[in-house]
Amino acid sequence: MFRHLQSLRQISQRTISSSSRRSLPNKVPEKQKLFQADNGLPVHLKAGTGDLLLYRLTMGITIFGAAYALYEIVMASFPKKQN
Repeated sequence: MFRHLQSLRQISQRTISSSSRRSLPNKVPEKQKLFQADNGLPVHLKAGTGDLLLYRLTMGITIFGAAYALYEIVMASFPKKQN
């Protein structure tokens, strides 16, 4: 039992220590230039079309939800008449 645990420990150490690290490029300066550019857009829309679509979808869902909530409040405030 102990031998199995020891061999597992050795395998895990070898895997971690001998694995090569992928060096990822630093994209922070590019993003800083993009978001700090003075182009008249708010920061939540500077990343492009995807941000614009997500913003408009969020606003649409918010407006629909608010209108539906008001509708339900009005319908609940005027109960149906019983025959």
